Amino acid sequence: MRRSLLDIICCPVCKGDLQLEVEEENPEEIICGKLTCKACNVDYPIEEGIPNLLPRI
Repeated sequence: MRRSLLDIICCPVCKGDLQLEVEEENPEEIICGKLTCKACNVDYPIEEGIPNLLPRI
């Protein structure tokens, strides 16, 4: 996931801002980490460079 994507993605539930926590990255992209919505108190994982923004039901 490229850092520039943070400017256009939001929480799929409340449309709020997501905070990034990086565990692993290279010069081009974030490989592993998570995106957190503080309003919903939900974490969305980033695995192999792909953010999983599917809402938990």
